[in-house]
Amino acid sequence: METIGTILLSEIAGTAMLTLMGGGVVANAILGKTKGNGGGWLMINFGWGLAVFAGVWVAFKTGAHINPAVTVGLLFSEATEYAPGIPMNVGTTLAYFVAQMIGAFLGAVLAWLVYKNHYDQETDAGTILGTFSTGPEIRSKGWNLVTEIIATFVLVFVIIMFGNTPNELGPLSVALLVLAIGASLGGPTGYAINPARDLGPRLAHAILPIKNKGGSDWGYSWVPIAGPLIGGILAGIASILYF
Repeated sequence: METIGTILLSEIAGTAMLTLMGGGVVANAILGKTKGNGGGWLMINFGWGLAVFAGVWVAFKTGAHINPAVTVGLLFSEATEYAPGIPMNVGTTLAYFVAQMIGAFLGAVLAWLVYKNHYDQETDAGTILGTFSTGPEIRSKGWNLVTEIIATFVLVFVIIMFGNTPNELGPLSVALLVLAIGASLGGPTGYAINPARDLGPRLAHAILPIKNKGGSDWGYSWVPIAGPLIGGILAGIASILYF
């Protein structure tokens, strides 16, 4: 039970930090009357990369998964533990998933509180939803799924490589990787590459009393869940073949 408690505390805190700062940078860039309004795609990429940097540091006790795709990637790899002292079993796996979802939801709520006055003045429902969850620029769910699979494969495969080779940069390595993925592969879908990062904030969007928010686009929501999970599994299998 102590191990489960550690996973819950660490992964909730790390994932909440991720979506607080990640959702925050998107809100700053696209909501009206913010200091960062119009900051653009690269500002968002840098913000999300540094959000991952912060989240990884916070969740260091549990290997800093902060992403179900990373968890399933390790599960399908040759790894024997999720982190030092944390075995791979049904209980620990579910604890990671639950904690990541809770943390992602809480972080989105906190980001909304930070920008509450700006949300109150925003009238475009698409802009509001875009600060919480991802959406495609060209809606083609099959190809959107392919994009998420490939982008998440890159994320998880390289993270596994980090764990199997000398790497002194630590969390900065993952932050730069996420920045690179956003800049190179994020254009079509907004690069969820993390089911919790998309679903937790989407649930927050659905529940929170936000003016003019419109729907939460549940018809698309399965893409940023299935794509990253498939990409993570493929990355885990590929890591076995690679080594």
